[in-house]
Amino acid sequence: MKKLFNTKQLCRAGIIAALYVVFTYVFLPFAFGPIQIRPAEALCILPLFFPEAVPALYVGCMIVNFSSAYALYDVLFGSLATLIAAFGTYMVGSFLKKGVWKVLIGGLFPVVCNTLIIPLIIVFLCRDVGQMSATVAYWTYASSIFFTECIWVYGLGAPLYAVLSKQKDK
Repeated sequence: MKKLFNTKQLCRAGIIAALYVVFTYVFLPFAFGPIQIRPAEALCILPLFFPEAVPALYVGCMIVNFSSAYALYDVLFGSLATLIAAFGTYMVGSFLKKGVWKVLIGGLFPVVCNTLIIPLIIVFLCRDVGQMSATVAYWTYASSIFFTECIWVYGLGAPLYAVLSKQKDK
């Protein structure tokens, strides 16, 4: 029977999951809600390099989402958004070989998945709309999450990609 991951990959997955948790817990008061300060989202670029980053990001996100005010929904659906995004990013990494395009297209998965799914959790499952209609609340949250997700994935994730690419080439 073939192993899914070897020991090195399993250790790397554990480190990625732990880093996701730590980088999110540092900003825990601001990690949830319409404006998400989650520098850990920069790690969503790692499936371009490592297949073990896919389950690692899912587990790390799941652990963090237990701290959410919407824990039940966030653990189920928020973590699922991360899993879908990480798998999409991994698939881009296996098909594209050009660095800039890998980052641009691979980074779209966490941005788009979180932009579309997280507001569904906040607005429709948790009914957190304030004084707005559900539609206005959804698009307000989606716009905010899109903006913050772009900052983390492209603003921090792209430099991380550049550093790892240079290390991989050595």
